[in-house]
Amino acid sequence: MIDTLLIANRGEIACRIIRTARRLGVRTVAVYSEADAGAMHVGMADEAVLIGPAAVADSYLKGDAIIAAAKRCGAEAIHPGYGFLSENPDFVEAVAAAGLIFVGPSASAIRAMGLKDAAKRLMEEAGVPVVPGYHGNEQDPAFLQGEAARIGYPVLIKARAGGGGKGMRRVDDPADFETALEGAQREAKAAFGDPHCLIEKFVATPRHIEIQIFGDEHGHVVHLFERDCSLQRRHQKVIEEAPAPGMTDEMRAAMGEAAVRAAAAIGYAGAGTVEFIVDASEGLRPDRFYFMEMNTRLQVEHPVTEAITGLDLVELQLRVASGEALSFTQGDLQIDGHAFEARLYAEDPAKGFLPATGRITYLAWPQAGAGLRIDSGVRQGDRVTPHYDPMLAKLIVHGPDRPAALKRLARALGDLRLAGLTTNAGFLKRLAEHEGFAAGAIDTGLIDRDAEALTAQAEPDDVTRALAALAHYLGDAAQNVGDDGPFTRLSGFRAWGHARQAVRFMEAGERKDMVVADLGGSAYHVAPAERAEAGVDIAVAGVDIAVTSFNRCAETGAITLRVSVEGRQATHHLLASRDAVSVFSDGAIHVLPLYRPSAAAEETATSDRILAPMPGAIGRLTIAAGARVAAGAPLVVLEAMKMEHTLKAPRDGTIAEILVREGDQVDDGAVLVTLEEEA
Repeated sequence: MIDTLLIANRGEIACRIIRTARRLGVRTVAVYSEADAGAMHVGMADEAVLIGPAAVADSYLKGDAIIAAAKRCGAEAIHPGYGFLSENPDFVEAVAAAGLIFVGPSASAIRAMGLKDAAKRLMEEAGVPVVPGYHGNEQDPAFLQGEAARIGYPVLIKARAGGGGKGMRRVDDPADFETALEGAQREAKAAFGDPHCLIEKFVATPRHIEIQIFGDEHGHVVHLFERDCSLQRRHQKVIEEAPAPGMTDEMRAAMGEAAVRAAAAIGYAGAGTVEFIVDASEGLRPDRFYFMEMNTRLQVEHPVTEAITGLDLVELQLRVASGEALSFTQGDLQIDGHAFEARLYAEDPAKGFLPATGRITYLAWPQAGAGLRIDSGVRQGDRVTPHYDPMLAKLIVHGPDRPAALKRLARALGDLRLAGLTTNAGFLKRLAEHEGFAAGAIDTGLIDRDAEALTAQAEPDDVTRALAALAHYLGDAAQNVGDDGPFTRLSGFRAWGHARQAVRFMEAGERKDMVVADLGGSAYHVAPAERAEAGVDIAVAGVDIAVTSFNRCAETGAITLRVSVEGRQATHHLLASRDAVSVFSDGAIHVLPLYRPSAAAEETATSDRILAPMPGAIGRLTIAAGARVAAGAPLVVLEAMKMEHTLKAPRDGTIAEILVREGDQVDDGAVLVTLEEEA
């Protein structure tokens, strides 16, 4: 077994690799950028080496610096994780030239599958079915548009070196083809350094089903069954599961055999995934699946395969890289139960899944164990920056069957408590409870079809406001109680009537007053000042307040209320600070800012200004000063979190001023473009 392992990655995958290495007695070395100096993976490793500034091109993509760090620390092997250098054959060759072991496939295998067009031609020769399309080298826009017309719309434009939805565009109308191609090529160039694209037929009722394969250096290749990754948005996976709903033994055997043929065709050793697009218009049929690509690395969603097989894929990677043969055959493998993985991102579903940045001011994971596993790379107090992918963690659940596992997933997402930045937790919980998803009626278009309901930003209701007001009231009372005399213990006591206190919040720029009436005996009545009839009776059975200082934030109380609201017993989790009260609800969080007189006078964005929704770089400007634009017209392409985000005109108008240039770095909230005022 390898003695010392350098992990050429960051975040949750680096932490996940460290955990297995530690169990096997393998010493670990982490690498980190200046932005990650305090990151979780740095603290977990036995040793850590700074390799450069925040930008990935100057740190996590600096192969020579990573190899130098490995040699300096006495590492025998390098594990690339996923992303970054994990599928870079030049890096693999450089690792070997330095006398080190690359934990992954050979450079030749990576090259064979690295470009989608060449990989599809190779798979056709190996007898693996492929999607109809154009996979050649010609890149003239007119020629590609002609190929799209030959294939028939809708089509997909795909970066041949791509993955994760980057450099991919769906085109339904021939009139949109040229613009879509330009965007795909530009994004592919920025993400992979290769603008080359191919054209494929878009499958109308597609399911994304992939096969996990594993090979060793002794010529053995097996498949570890399938994963269904059909729940996607913007071609990026959201929730994955294994096995696939509706999968038949015949279909599983056909896909597994095709995946093993694909791996054998390139002499594959290590962990890999063969991804197929399945035409599910008539259910799962063994003649309706097509090769898309092969990922020559560990996948983000590998834990669901581990859950149903009982195998540790990172351990297998390390054993194969050490020269061991696989200790099992295809016949030894079987499926145990059902598993799901949900990807928790720092992003705002209500705003088109825009990535979010900021500090995690409070974090309480649902309790792991009993079928729940959490792979995370962040802790309370960590800052999420715009430099890297915004994935925070993966919640993996396992159960005896699909309904039981899905129920565990929904509960875990509902129990998650994270504050300080916006996440997709509430969206994931609604997705886990989606009627069609629960029934197994899934395809890659499910999220888009029901996007409005799944991404809706729920407004706080009267009960939420009442709980927030009570939490603030109780937090104030706890802070003010001292040992000055017996009357300090008589909270709520009045000679005549009940104690009342107004708690003032800000909502949509307006002051909202909630009145808390202390009825004595741990009973309260909370009502909006202007709507007494909307009052809520709350009986408190228990209060737990943990006061903690969250970095630059004011002292904050993490409050647990065990209450009976209008006769219904429940436990609620809140945060109360000097500035706001936050109420956790089904994985989401309602933040109710406390009223400040100055807040009403603060300047807000208007429809005359286009602001940067996050820090990033100006990739492209599509307009000029003085130009007339229509509502919805693209104005600025902002590059952030490794993706392009197109900012559009909020109304019809004339461009008054452009305040940035292409290539400029801008902060969150920066004014980019202004429109002339209208009468």
